[in-house]
Formats: sequence, C-alpha cells, structure tokens
Amino acid sequence: MKAAALFRTVREIGLNPRRLRLVALFPRYLRDLNRWKRQGGRVTGVYPVLTDWSNQAGDASGAYFHQDMLVARRVYEAKPRRHVDVGSRIDGFVAHVAVFRGIDVIDIRPMEMGIRNVRFIQADLMQDAPNLACSTDSLSCLHALEHFGLGRYGDPIDPNGHLKGFTSLIGMLKPGATFYLSFPIGRPMVEFNAHRVFDGEEVLSWPGSELLCLERFDFVDDDGALHEDVPVRQIRTQCANLEHGCGIYTFTRRG
Repeated sequence: MKAAALFRTVREIGLNPRRLRLVALFPRYLRDLNRWKRQGGRVTGVYPVLTDWSNQAGDASGAYFHQDMLVARRVYEAKPRRHVDVGSRIDGFVAHVAVFRGIDVIDIRPMEMGIRNVRFIQADLMQDAPNLACSTDSLSCLHALEHFGLGRYGDPIDPNGHLKGFTSLIGMLKPGATFYLSFPIGRPMVEFNAHRVFDGEEVLSWPGSELLCLERFDFVDDDGALHEDVPVRQIRTQCANLEHGCGIYTFTRRG
C-alpha cells in the first residue's frame, strides 16, 4: 500500500498518523531538554519541534513546489507582455514571478497588502467579466479552479463553478496566448467544501476546450515526484492509479 493510501486508511479509523508519530518522538525531546538544563542552559518557555531531526535540509517535492517552480520558469522564458494569475498561491507562484517581472493577480477575496510588482484585481470569475475579455497573452490558474463554487473562499455555491470559471479563463486569452492550468487529478470526486479531484483527461472535453490546444502536460504523482512532458496519448495510462496527483496543463488559445 502506498504511503498516501496508508495515511488515509489510518485516519479513517479515527487515528491521526501525525500525532501518533509525535508521541513516539517526545521522549527524545525530553532527553535533549534534560541535557540542556544539566549543561546550565536557561529555559524561558517550551515549544516542542519534534520532526526536524530526521528531515532533510529542505522539501523539494509535492504539487505546489513543482508547479510553482515549473510555471514560473516558463513565464520567465516566454517573457509575455502581460501575465495574469487567478487564485494561485501568493507566497508561492506569485512571489516567484514577482521577483523578475510584474504580474496581475485576480482573486475573489480582497488583498489589502501591497507587494512590489503585483497588481491586485478582485473579481468573481464564475460571473461574466467583460472588462477582462481578451486581455492577456499569458495566464495562470494553479490549484485554484477545483475550488470554484464550493463556497470555501466566500464564493457562491455552484456545482458548475469550475466549468464557468474555465470558460471565463479562456475568454481572457488573446489569440495565441499561453494558459497554464493545474488542479488535482485522480479518481473524480468532490470533497466538500475543500476541493474537487478531476480525471486527468476530462478538461480536454470541457465546454470551451475546443478553443485551446494542449501544448504540454506534466504531472506530480501521489509521492510528490514530478513527471515532465508526458505525451497526451499517455495521460490516462500514466495517471490511472493516482489518488490525489496534480495535473499541470500548458495550453495555447487558438487564433
């Protein structure tokens, strides 16, 4: 059984695997604390951090790490006139891009903080947005579309919210524009109100997809490893056993 599946199985029987691990690690914390005191160390408070002993120097895996780095690099290489992002992580992808260029960020929630190279636009893309039509030659929406319509971020409840959002995103693209899209892929499901999980190929048949050409497909598997430039004909076979992977699609808008 894969680690992700085992984690879910243990959690479903009422146990929290992370807490069980912490209980097992606590004796080491107490031993180190006693050594500190015996050597004259002063303690003004306790704040147990129990998992860093066995961790590597950093974490270079997982959907957010790979997608943010991958798409930011492509935006850097493409050097579009304008890049617009919808709903991606401010402290991930948006921050990466803002290091080297300006980026317009759209979200249904307000953002009061000012960030250099970031221009914020508040909008609900499940609604018509004629002011955004045909407005950019480069667009990203990373791990955001799966939330549309679930109410998690204060958005209106709408079972078709992801399809309405997809249509709005396509409408923002100029002919020839590049569109970077990512979301969870695996066994299709709706885990209310967190997110949806989609089949890896279904986006290719969503309304409006006929206006797009899939230039490249990458994905992150359940173990956090990145698989780059997977042929379109292999999407179904390579992603067949995923439970909660991440599909990263690079489209261009047909002229």
